[in-house]
Amino acid sequence: MTIDFKDKVAIITGAGGGLGKSHAIELAKRGAKIIVNDLGGSVDGSGGSSESADQVVKEIIDLGGQAIPNGSSVTDDKGVKLMIDQAIDEFGRIDILINNAGILIDKSFSKMEIDDFEKVLNVHLIGSVKPTKAVWEIMKEQNYGRILVTSSSSGLYGNFGQTNYGSAKLGLVGFMNTLKLEGQKYNIHCNALTPVAYTRMTANLMPPEAEQLLTPESVTPAAIYLVSENAPTGTILCAGAGVYSVSKIMEADGLSLGLNATAEDILENWDKISDFSEAKAFNNGGEQTGKVFEKAMETINK
Repeated sequence: MTIDFKDKVAIITGAGGGLGKSHAIELAKRGAKIIVNDLGGSVDGSGGSSESADQVVKEIIDLGGQAIPNGSSVTDDKGVKLMIDQAIDEFGRIDILINNAGILIDKSFSKMEIDDFEKVLNVHLIGSVKPTKAVWEIMKEQNYGRILVTSSSSGLYGNFGQTNYGSAKLGLVGFMNTLKLEGQKYNIHCNALTPVAYTRMTANLMPPEAEQLLTPESVTPAAIYLVSENAPTGTILCAGAGVYSVSKIMEADGLSLGLNATAEDILENWDKISDFSEAKAFNNGGEQTGKVFEKAMETINK
């Protein structure tokens, strides 16, 4: 079964290069009409130029596709509104939003200024929230939408020098986990992509030989699947070098120690409390609360 995007309209932020460019070109090849957003700044978010977005649009048009450029910052309310207005004015609808824009300011927590933290959080997290908020009602009215956020192993598992980046990236998973619930009855699916790729942003973090293996193009199939009509919702899909895997937040079955339990009781029972042999992934917070009630009642009713 071929996945195609005929008559679908997609906005991709940070699409002037790297992963965003790869996603944009592949979607265009499959029939989507593309809004190529890129501020054109440096890796740390400074500066700006429309050149990169214009170049990607030219490549898409040369391939026979349809695309328009947008140079808005994803953190700027007026800029985000302009991006949405351009999409509606040009193509009449918005079916897909890929939140891909990002910056890096890597420093150990000791050396990191609060401003470094806020800048990264603002672009990755708030810079995904604002475009998503701007398309949400449009997608609800259409009864169709596919939203992708770009997370990271730094958020899921941690990475030295990336407290700011990791916080933003795991925040996006929390954002997605609630959007999947609120979008369900409107046929709006929301997923997270966790890429491993050699791009302008990661070039200083990887050996040069990684460039041949960790190509953006080897990640893009995951993005294409996650914004397709048959996409799941609420899924974290990890992708890199042609390797794909699903990541989940799991919780141990746990142990009820009673209302009068002490810290010492936790210490003595730690092996059982932290035993993941019967771990579960919950679909929402209410399911986890339900488990707590169920296990607590077992102890009370003994």
